[in-house]
Amino acid sequence: MEYIKSGNTIAVRIDYDEEVMEKLTELCKKENITSAAVSGIGATKLAELGLYNIETKEYKVTSYTGLYEVGSFMGNITQKDGEPYLHMHITIGDPEKNEVHSGHLNKAVIGATSEIFVTVFDKKIGRQLDEKTGINIFEFEK
Repeated sequence: MEYIKSGNTIAVRIDYDEEVMEKLTELCKKENITSAAVSGIGATKLAELGLYNIETKEYKVTSYTGLYEVGSFMGNITQKDGEPYLHMHITIGDPEKNEVHSGHLNKAVIGATSEIFVTVFDKKIGRQLDEKTGINIFEFEK
């Protein structure tokens, strides 16, 4: 991973065989990022996508192995219990198989490169458990 900063934006390149969530967490700790918006593109050779079932309050995780183009990578960075909390979604596609998959990103190992922009906010956003849905939702400073 390499990156440069310009104003409140960080341009990040995550390289072949690196795992996206690990590298973004590393970036957050190194640059003390407490809240940000994230968007990017690239290619992955292994992706684990989740879908949350609100009735059972469980995630179903599906793994995809092989070279997939990343059509969309977006999400946010907040804090939970003093640690970076990454909430990312991804859409991956394989034009040869005519298939597209999308969901909550648990893991993505880069299959070529990934180009990501992180727009850092000047206010801290936390997370709190929502009893109704069972998910961690935004918690704004008062």
